[in-house]
Amino acid sequence: MALRRGGGGPGLLLLLLGTACLTPPSAQVRRLVRCPATCSCTKESIICVGSSWVPRIVPGDISSLSLVNGTFSEIKDRMFSHLPSLQLLLLNSNSFTVIRDDAFAGLFHLEYLFIEGNKIETISRNAFRGLRDLTHLDLRGNKFECDCKAKWLYLWLKMTNSTVSDVLCIGPPEYQEKKLNDVTSFDYECTTTGEEGWKLESQISRGLFFFKHTFPDFVVHQTLPYQSVSVDTFNSKNDVYVAIAQPSMENCMVLEWDHIEMNFRSYDNITGQSIVGCKAILIEDQVFVVVAQLFGGSHIYRYDESWTKFVKFQDIEVSRISKPNDIELFQIEDETFFVIADSSKAGLSTVYKWNSKGFYSYQSLHEWFRDTDAEFVDIDGKSHLILSSRSQVPIILQWNKSSKKFVPHSDIPNMEDVLAVKSFRVQNGLYLSLTRFIGDSRVMRWNSKQFVEIQALPSRGAMTLQPFSFKENHYLALGSDYTFSQIYQWDKEKQLFKKFKEIYVQAPRSFTAVSTDRRDFFFASSFKGKTKIFEHIVVDLSL
Repeated sequence: MALRRGGGGPGLLLLLLGTACLTPPSAQVRRLVRCPATCSCTKESIICVGSSWVPRIVPGDISSLSLVNGTFSEIKDRMFSHLPSLQLLLLNSNSFTVIRDDAFAGLFHLEYLFIEGNKIETISRNAFRGLRDLTHLDLRGNKFECDCKAKWLYLWLKMTNSTVSDVLCIGPPEYQEKKLNDVTSFDYECTTTGEEGWKLESQISRGLFFFKHTFPDFVVHQTLPYQSVSVDTFNSKNDVYVAIAQPSMENCMVLEWDHIEMNFRSYDNITGQSIVGCKAILIEDQVFVVVAQLFGGSHIYRYDESWTKFVKFQDIEVSRISKPNDIELFQIEDETFFVIADSSKAGLSTVYKWNSKGFYSYQSLHEWFRDTDAEFVDIDGKSHLILSSRSQVPIILQWNKSSKKFVPHSDIPNMEDVLAVKSFRVQNGLYLSLTRFIGDSRVMRWNSKQFVEIQALPSRGAMTLQPFSFKENHYLALGSDYTFSQIYQWDKEKQLFKKFKEIYVQAPRSFTAVSTDRRDFFFASSFKGKTKIFEHIVVDLSL
């Protein structure tokens, strides 16, 4: 079982005032929605017969919609975009004759599309744009004029990964009742001219037609009705979990990814007093969670298979850790360590080591500096810790192989008031992101001798600047207590981050990337509002 690091939230103690308990998920009341008169409705599906319109006032989590014998004349653009959770859409025996461009835009999770027995005369070239998860398309009972106007559909059928039923031709006479796939005249009879034709042929030749011209985006996947200050993720026995620190509810909530419902559900709950951090540690077949809290000392819990829950395993001495602010997990020479950054004047940021029976205090790093964050980073093959503090610039400690301890090495000059430092790599380069509440946050790069600044990011009221990556896309999420949070994307050509998207999260304290079932998410913890889970999607913009 491999260790896996999750994102964390700097400044877990800062501004921890005035929190209020929120209603737990089990007590949340669903908004009642009236089923349309021409439809029958269940919790997850709607079936409408003889309707002249698409139902609009419906629950947002409907996964199946069927429209039969409808009297509407066309499928307009974005006609179903108010139903983003749809996985199945059935449009059978209706009166519409036209399917417009972007008719199914916004249905990013649609897998099954049935369009049977209608009176279709025209399907616009961009009708199926954006259906990135489509696995099955049924066009039975619809006959098409297989002339040059249908060439785009002919090409699309050859390139799509979806399973598509046979498309039959009603004309020209020589192709009547034949399959569109069998039409051979397109190559020599149908030519495209002008700028539009050149663009189409160019995209086809470069393999960009329909499914290759895409761009990433972030959309809200799930909202958790409670506040939080940090989120950690871990894998165990092929399942994905997250541990969420909730100081106002005095919980460390453990969630599990549900492979059937495709969302995160409650798995276990570790209670405490003003919990500000939950860090998972996986050692062989054991799962531990370090629970850092403001009162009553911090503790370590272990998952007990017989009880199917986390039970207390070990206490962490109060004399060393009184105001924990960050937990960082790392390995050196196959040994497992974690460090707790303590932000109290009398506290000691301390490294703990696993000794096969438990975790014991291994090294006190320094005192009187009120550390807010600790980051482990490998610099040129050597292990280092970077400690952030509001009382001094970030300091860099290096692992001494002889003494097997961290020793002072250097600092990051001219970087006062840094709340947290996070390391990340892009194209073999080593970078740091430095969070500052007042003034500009910074991005720095290692040049083989020192870290040098490459970019400043305006950050009024920022408590977190978190790097994360999904596939070949690299991002920075910059939180703000005063305005929208910003997501920046790495520009390969300019070798800098550029603004990508604004998201609204009340008082964000951490951003944590989580991947499961070939889907990518990031959790945005909120100190004053609801915790949000965003999904990283790919939007199809091709012709």
